[in-house]
Amino acid sequence: MSLNHIRPWRNIYRRESRQIMVGNVPVGGDAPITVQTMTNTLTTDVAATIAQVEAATEAGADIVRISVPDEGSSKALKEIVAESPVPIVADIHFHYKRGIEAAEAGAACLRINPGNIGSEDRVKEVIKAARDHNCSIRIGVNAGSLEKHLLEKYGEPTPDAMVESGLDHIKILQDNDFHEFKISCKASDVFMAAAAYQKLAEATDAPIHLGITEAGGLTSGTIKSAIGLGNLLWMGIGDTIRVSLSADPVEEVKVGYEILKSLGLRHRGVNIISCPSCARQGFDVIKTVEVLEDRLAHIKTPMSLSIIGCVVNGPGEALMTDVGFTGGGAGHGMVYLAGKQSHRMDNDRMVDHIVEEVEKKAAELDAASAAEAQAAE
Repeated sequence: MSLNHIRPWRNIYRRESRQIMVGNVPVGGDAPITVQTMTNTLTTDVAATIAQVEAATEAGADIVRISVPDEGSSKALKEIVAESPVPIVADIHFHYKRGIEAAEAGAACLRINPGNIGSEDRVKEVIKAARDHNCSIRIGVNAGSLEKHLLEKYGEPTPDAMVESGLDHIKILQDNDFHEFKISCKASDVFMAAAAYQKLAEATDAPIHLGITEAGGLTSGTIKSAIGLGNLLWMGIGDTIRVSLSADPVEEVKVGYEILKSLGLRHRGVNIISCPSCARQGFDVIKTVEVLEDRLAHIKTPMSLSIIGCVVNGPGEALMTDVGFTGGGAGHGMVYLAGKQSHRMDNDRMVDHIVEEVEKKAAELDAASAAEAQAAE
C-alpha cells in the first residue's frame, strides 16, 4: 500500500488479494508489486538465455519468464533454472508434457491455460506435477487467443469474454483443489485490457498479473503500457507486472520500475527529476541527465536527484530531493543536499561531483537501513 499522511492525495489503496509464492518471491497480499520480463533468446541456447536472465536481474527483475515450446527447451530449462538468480516462469501453451517437464526441471511457475492443454486427465497430470514440485501457476488469458465458443458467444474479443475465460480456467484449478495461482487478462487494446482487469479484480481474490500485450516498440510501447498499467495500478489493481516491448528485456524492466516509481509503489535506484530545458538553462540539461542516467545506473538505493537548468523551479524542486543541482549562470550552479543549499559548483565539474554526492548519500542511506534492520532483530 502506498500511504502518505502528509499528502493524502498520493495514497493508493491496493486491492486485497491472496498471496502465493513464485519460488522465493511472494506475489499478492501485502508483498511489493513485482517486476517481470521475458527472455527472447532461443531457450536451447543456454548460455545466451542465462546471460539475458542475469542482465534482467541486474536491472531489477524479480521474476523472469522463459518460453518452453519443445522437449529440447525443457532440457535446457533445467540448466537455466540452476544458474538463474531469480525464479523462472515456464511459458507453456498447448502441450501438457511441456508443463510437466518444466515443473520437474525446477520452474517456479507455469504460465498455462488449463482448458487449452487437453483432456481432464492431462490437466490433472500438470496440476499434480505443479503441486509435487512446489510450482505455482499463472492463468494467462489473451484477447488474441480466446476460446472458439467464447468468440461465438460474444462475437469478438471483449472484456466480458476475457473474464469469462479466466474464471473458467480458475474453476478447473479449484475443482482440482489447486489454489497457488495468479491470473492475467491481457490485450493490446488498452481500453479492453483495463476494462477486463477491473472486472476480473471484482470477480476473484487471486493475485493479478498486469500487462498490455504486444504493446509495441520502446517508445510507443512504453507510453501504451504507462497509460494502461498506470491507471490500473493507481486504482490499486495489480500484484505483479510485465511491460511487453519489442525491445531488449532490460528495457522492459526499466520501464516497469519507472511506472511503479512514478506512483510511489516501488522504489529502486535514483529517481532523476529534471526539466525539459529552455533558453533560461545555465547548462546543457539534456546531455547532463543522459550522462547521469548512465553514470548512476549502478545505484540501487532508492533516492532522488533533481537536475534543473535555472532558478525558476530549481530551488523548489531541490527542496524535495536528496541531492539537487540548479543552474545559476556564469558557468556555475548551486548544489543542494537534503533539500538545503550546500555549495556552488562549476558546470564543468558538476557531473563528477554530483555522482560523488549521490554515491555518498546512497552509502549513508544503506548504512542507516542496515542499522535499523540490526536494531529490529
